[in-house]
Amino acid sequence: MTEAGKVPVKADENAGGGPPARRPFETLRREVDRLFDDIGGEFWRSPFRRSLTGDPMFRRERTAGNAPAVDIVEKDNAYEVTADVPGFDDKSIEIHVLNGSLWIKGERKSEREEKQKGYYLSEREFGSFQRCFRLPDGIDTDKIEASLKKGVLTVTLPKTAEAEKAAKKIEVKEV
Repeated sequence: MTEAGKVPVKADENAGGGPPARRPFETLRREVDRLFDDIGGEFWRSPFRRSLTGDPMFRRERTAGNAPAVDIVEKDNAYEVTADVPGFDDKSIEIHVLNGSLWIKGERKSEREEKQKGYYLSEREFGSFQRCFRLPDGIDTDKIEASLKKGVLTVTLPKTAEAEKAAKKIEVKEV
């Protein structure tokens, strides 16, 4: 893998400080969503809203609608988290491990301006996202790697040696 394609993974030293500060409007939106869920169940739910249960090994935080879809696959020696992040480069994505959680954040800004005879074009595009996943036990956090290729972010979460051992089968005996 080339150096240009690697995304740095940072371990936050502030282990006791809790998750990073949240945006007040996102918190308000989550609270309003929870209120509608409590009073109306599925009736109020948007048909395009993502399921919040997810993989039981990875508990995730509620996210805004612009967060990228994420796939989590368990392999023999690692978990692999894949997210579609078109338009983002490796410098606009931050990955942190904090208090047993994996935080993926990204922010994109682009401006385009064209001036020619007869017309003027000015476009601005801004967007950001944040996803958080509770890591399962048995992840070697010092060896987590991330790469970005053609708009697809891949975060590899290697398992510790103990977690890689196969499960022991217990035989059931009829008494």
